[in-house]
Amino acid sequence: MVMDLLSSHTSIRTYKNKKLSKEEVFELISVAQHAASSHFVQAYSVIWITDDEMKKKLGEFSENPTQMDTAGAVFVCCVDFKRLQIAGTMNDTSIVTDTAENVIVGTTDVAIFSQNLAIAAESKGYGICYIGGVRNNPEAISELLNLPSQVFPVFAMTMGVPDEVHEVKPRLPVEAILHENYYSSEKYQTLLPDYDKTMENYYANRGSNQKTANWTRSMANFLSKARRTHMIDFLKKQGFTWK
Repeated sequence: MVMDLLSSHTSIRTYKNKKLSKEEVFELISVAQHAASSHFVQAYSVIWITDDEMKKKLGEFSENPTQMDTAGAVFVCCVDFKRLQIAGTMNDTSIVTDTAENVIVGTTDVAIFSQNLAIAAESKGYGICYIGGVRNNPEAISELLNLPSQVFPVFAMTMGVPDEVHEVKPRLPVEAILHENYYSSEKYQTLLPDYDKTMENYYANRGSNQKTANWTRSMANFLSKARRTHMIDFLKKQGFTWK
């Protein structure tokens, strides 16, 4: 069932070295393309990395070399307004791309498309992992992939036959995510300590990489400083000046 598939997701970082065929990749991408898209702009492109040397460099630049080595397929998912710019030229129109709204639209399109791609892959028994590490060195990766202006990488995705098994991480309770009519932050004073206990138990008892940690402490540490501050200058270089 779809509900069971969605609730069983785990990130897979080690694969069994079985390559996905061109036919499989085209089928998965085609299915993923049926994702919703704001005003049907379809502002995304996917770079499928099949060259071993490029895959190695992508692993180095993204600081995720291990899973690149064994993945059955490696993709870089990008916001793409270059194709839309060309569509405008074909109609003697200069389109506006360099706005904060278009960054949001494009990133949303990439995310929805990519989640469709992940679900399609998992429905066939493959595992996947999103790799935000491409934003560690977006300029070097853009040069590697020959990305033009109006295009930027959002994340990579590795895919393949899983060579590891993980327990599903407990998510926040529905009550912490779902607000009825009005946003309510008061409930977090009760819900978050309870969730911390759930996560402490999960981390202490999972099958591998046990540790002493909880969610609020992990998030406080992770978000205590600005990360990837180079992204704003990189996006400007790619033609997104936040007008």
